[in-house]
Amino acid sequence: MSGHAAPDGPSSAAGAGAGDSSPRPRGRRAALVAGALVVLLGIAGAITWSTRDDAPAATALELAGDLRTHDPALVAGAPGEPWYVFSTGDVRVGLGAPQIRRSTDDGRTWTEIGTVWDAGSRPQWVYDAVPGVQNFWAPEVVEHDGTWYLYYAASTFGSNTSLIGLMTNTTLDPDDPDYAWVDQGEVIRSTAGEQDYNAIDAGVVVDEAGTPWMSFGSFWGGLQLVELAWPDGKRADPDATPVTIASRIGAPNAIEAPYLVRRGGWYYLFFSRDSCCQGTDSTYNIAVGRAREVTGPYVDDEGRELTADGGRPVLSSHGDMIGPGGQSVSGDHLAFHYYSAALGGDFQLAIRELAWDDEGWPVATTREEQDAAG
Repeated sequence: MSGHAAPDGPSSAAGAGAGDSSPRPRGRRAALVAGALVVLLGIAGAITWSTRDDAPAATALELAGDLRTHDPALVAGAPGEPWYVFSTGDVRVGLGAPQIRRSTDDGRTWTEIGTVWDAGSRPQWVYDAVPGVQNFWAPEVVEHDGTWYLYYAASTFGSNTSLIGLMTNTTLDPDDPDYAWVDQGEVIRSTAGEQDYNAIDAGVVVDEAGTPWMSFGSFWGGLQLVELAWPDGKRADPDATPVTIASRIGAPNAIEAPYLVRRGGWYYLFFSRDSCCQGTDSTYNIAVGRAREVTGPYVDDEGRELTADGGRPVLSSHGDMIGPGGQSVSGDHLAFHYYSAALGGDFQLAIRELAWDDEGWPVATTREEQDAAG
């Protein structure tokens, strides 16, 4: 209020000091204004906290058991049915085949139940197609008409001589007598010096007409989309050029792990960006865009196209959780891996039940994370 009193200057002070002890009208007005401001600020604060409390927030599932998974493909079972997670293989386990974990308590407790293949059933042809391959990455699992389709990636780190292969099964239950993964061969490949994309990280969505589409890609020319066909689950037209649906601007084009979800008249493209696989030094994070058509154009909440480095942030490092990414979505559940600071950077599985805001955007942050971010 001193600034507002300046026009009266010393004369006001002199009048008060000369024995005029009656409250001055101007001072009373100032007090009333000050009181009103306090009330208004209190109301504004209450509105701010009320809005924060009412804002949508994801729910993090409390997980236990064997959680050492990378690039998880989640299959959330119907009520009373098991959940499954398929993940990147380890050369020391099952010859690097994709790993399988199961939960019988709605995704809370996980047990490793084996790998997709062993020495006797592995796809030997892949080793000839991708020299040096040791383990198999980033599986995707979808069901159509009673058949389960498992897509997997074969590559070596830092190379785009890669391919996506396919296995099928009639059940996910290893205790079922009909359980057997059958090699269906190659879906798509990329070769260094020939293609400007990297054939890894498959993610499959079925459009409104029932047509399957596969997104894929990592670095190089960005994220791609090709049309598939039932019942073989392979490319509808092997000669068709993949459509680029997302890319960063400039080298090294650190974008990968696309995953498409159809919801409410939109196709949502989740993807990972920045630096993976470096333990607690990882800067991996998850972003999203959406489109009305499966082929795009995909844009973020500010209208930026994903082919020009757009992307609405979904999830990034917080506390013990470093570099979340490699995600998949089953129902309203987002599965991803992160690098645990408490475990010295070892990777772990995380699952969150997504929330959705009033504009139809997915929310993967918890209330705690939102409060910490201010």
